[in-house]
Amino acid sequence: MLELFPNGAAHYLIGGLLIGCGVAFLFATTGLVGGASTLFSSTWSFVSQHAYFQSQRFVESRSWRLVYAAGMLLGTLLVTAFAGGGPATAVAWPLLLIGGVVAGFGARLANGCTSGHGICGLASLQLPSLLAVMTFLATAFATANVVRALGGQP
Repeated sequence: MLELFPNGAAHYLIGGLLIGCGVAFLFATTGLVGGASTLFSSTWSFVSQHAYFQSQRFVESRSWRLVYAAGMLLGTLLVTAFAGGGPATAVAWPLLLIGGVVAGFGARLANGCTSGHGICGLASLQLPSLLAVMTFLATAFATANVVRALGGQP
């Protein structure tokens, strides 16, 4: 267990509880599902007049989704301030950018992301979300093993 969590598991448990409480509060008070991929599309509805981005589901939800995104950023800033330091990676920014584009494409292809399907969809016992999460995990396992086999560090 120590090998999997060299810095302890408490902060993971606390983070999971906070995320779970946050999405439960959002759903209980508004009936809305908090997913990050729809946030991206609804934000584009401010600047793009393309019919896809101007669909009713994006235009009507963009205000609360911006507040949702601000909460994610604020949470990150608070953790960084209290824990010291900040996120660090040895991955070059062009690879991070490519990874972000691929992940964004996959989220749109799956009609949702890990937060929408994995947290909200599984909690509401949605079969499509279970299938999406199983696909996400299988892809992640395969990618990590391919990267490791090629001499990289996943």
